[in-house]
Amino acid sequence: MLTKINDILFDVELDGPENAPAVTLSHSLSTNLRAWDDLVEMLLPKYRVLRYSMRGHGKSEPVSGPYSLKGLVGDIAAIQDYFGISKSHFVGLSIGGMIAQAYALEFPARLKKLVISSSLCRLSESAEAMWKKRIKAIEKSGIEAIVEPTIKRWFAEETRKAAHPVIDRTRAFIRETSEEGYVGCCQAISKLNLFDRLKQITAPTLVIVGQDDKGTPVAASEIIHHQIPNSELLIVNKASHQVAMEQPKIFNSAVLGFLGK
Repeated sequence: MLTKINDILFDVELDGPENAPAVTLSHSLSTNLRAWDDLVEMLLPKYRVLRYSMRGHGKSEPVSGPYSLKGLVGDIAAIQDYFGISKSHFVGLSIGGMIAQAYALEFPARLKKLVISSSLCRLSESAEAMWKKRIKAIEKSGIEAIVEPTIKRWFAEETRKAAHPVIDRTRAFIRETSEEGYVGCCQAISKLNLFDRLKQITAPTLVIVGQDDKGTPVAASEIIHHQIPNSELLIVNKASHQVAMEQPKIFNSAVLGFLGK
């Protein structure tokens, strides 16, 4: 459903019983709300599930950058307000996990439980340079230039060699992403530094990472886990960056178990 919020048309879906506990889902760079289909099926009907496609992703309106993490957090808070959601669990993957961390710091009273997957809390100097290089590649050659390199980073070799259906599905997600949305989110990521503030997060937190994730490696999730008091860490074997799509049974069971405690 296309809905105008913050003067931007967002593709948003809200499913589940009106009085059930709310769960908000925030996807990765260059995917969209459809990446959560498997998890949504598992969450219903016990939860009211809110998911959306970020600016310039999927069917959401392309908006010129630069974007900021604070602005992306503001988008989802405004979407929650539009639908009357004042308190929610929050599940985020990759940049969605960065948004989840920043949301937890910005709106602690609105948060129930937090799930951070395949994410970072800060960038190294070399990573900042990498994001700038990626932005230049998009500006020069368009989204198609990143499709295959992204697939290689996002999925374990075993999954790629098996020609798993999720691979072509994810190629389509990437191609549906606008250049403005991709570059704007890259700009937001390139300024990431939440490390020193994570100790302020008091919500129960689960951190999930794929064992083979090269972009946001296990070590990065261990840092987040150690910084957030009383958090839990799950390392998923035979999975890379897109752990929720690559190992949905393990990921979804972990999320449902954690939220249901």
